[in-house]
Amino acid sequence: MLPYGRQSISEEDIAAVTAVLRGDWLTTGPAVTAFENAISELAGGHRAISCTSGTAALHIAYAALGVGPGDEVITTPMTFVATASCAAMLGAKIVFADVDEATALLDPQAVEAALTDRTSVIAAVDYAGQSADYAALQPLADRVGARTLADAAHSVGGAADGRPVGDLADVTTMSFFPTKNLTTGEGGAVVCKDPAVAQRAHEFHFIGLVRDAARFEIADEGPWHQEVHEYGVNYRLTDLGAALGLSQLGRLAEFKRRRAEITARYNAAFAGVDGVRTPVQRAGVDPMWHLYPIRILGGRRREIFERMRAAGIGVQVNYIPVYWHPVFARQGYQRGQCPNAEQFYAEELSLPLFPDLTDSDVDRVIETLSALVGQ
Repeated sequence: MLPYGRQSISEEDIAAVTAVLRGDWLTTGPAVTAFENAISELAGGHRAISCTSGTAALHIAYAALGVGPGDEVITTPMTFVATASCAAMLGAKIVFADVDEATALLDPQAVEAALTDRTSVIAAVDYAGQSADYAALQPLADRVGARTLADAAHSVGGAADGRPVGDLADVTTMSFFPTKNLTTGEGGAVVCKDPAVAQRAHEFHFIGLVRDAARFEIADEGPWHQEVHEYGVNYRLTDLGAALGLSQLGRLAEFKRRRAEITARYNAAFAGVDGVRTPVQRAGVDPMWHLYPIRILGGRRREIFERMRAAGIGVQVNYIPVYWHPVFARQGYQRGQCPNAEQFYAEELSLPLFPDLTDSDVDRVIETLSALVGQ
């Protein structure tokens, strides 16, 4: 079975991890610091806090922004459930706004219609690897005193309007799952423009520990002292994962080049094929293509999905609208509220896309899909 996504691991990656195993640190040590510094440099110089997953990054980000009961978080239904569930777990009401019909990116006009004085965060998703329209979303957030959050699980290494991912929203979350643009095994990061938010993010992911003596509320202990002012969790990345991530960052530009090359081949091959619609790129975006979300027209998506899988090609669907999940449906969210997202979901099929995909693999995908949609 040809997978739809897969990690790319080199001998250099393996050597980086084994070097940590031979050293003194396995958990949070010098490799984590170096990795966070490298992510910060990639993301416009803002502080980066590494963590154990993209989901953890979202939990950390919402907590650092103070999201809680009484707040509303506006987000897209065209995403993995964690973009919404991590805010819901903190007590926020999730408000789903529809997406652009062509790109599946959060529609600023739909967000504007959903704004209230209780909106605390506008959380967009860089679907398939191209950044949402933060230039339009930021003024909306500013109007009501909210913050923007970029779920950049798909777009690490990309840019928009000359600015890198990580510099486009108030807070950016990243994922380093094996199928993502670089991997730490499991892992993620939070990038914060506001240093105070970054410090809260750091402490939340570090079990709430405060180690700054100037902030201690207990003043008569010894040099070992540390204290907790607010609850936190242990979402710390290991040096093992950070070493792998550092090594992967050295190949990120090559990963981006190859993903773009495969995307261009798919676009050219399917441009004239009846029954499909190729992805639309938003103006001003330099994407880091993570998915190739072709659209299968005529109500044939499930048929084509099953026949591609039967042919040994591991296509995927990304994503069921979040509010269709029973956990949200039981709260009263209704189907039909975001028609663009639901139509996109009904047609979307993710084709294999990863750096180690060979030209012959790409040809096989093209030939198989072209034959199936032509039948």
